[in-house]
Amino acid sequence: MSASDENSETCQESNEQTYDLVIPPGVPRGIIEDIAARYEVRVVDRLTKLDFANMDGIERNLLAFRGKKETMLEVEQELRRLVKAYIGE
Repeated sequence: MSASDENSETCQESNEQTYDLVIPPGVPRGIIEDIAARYEVRVVDRLTKLDFANMDGIERNLLAFRGKKETMLEVEQELRRLVKAYIGE
């Protein structure tokens, strides 16, 4: 892929509305890889402000899935299903 191809791809992506679904810390890598392979999403770092326990106001880089709204709604349901199956609920 040439530099001009990368720039045109970035421009096309910036014209489309994308959404992030933050992946909770502790989700197994296999689940993340499975979702990334089956859905049209990218795994990205996202700076997120934490607001629980003794971490009030601390910002931390967390992983997130990024994609179109319809896809992200499906990914959210699939992530919940896979995590529940993993922990045995």
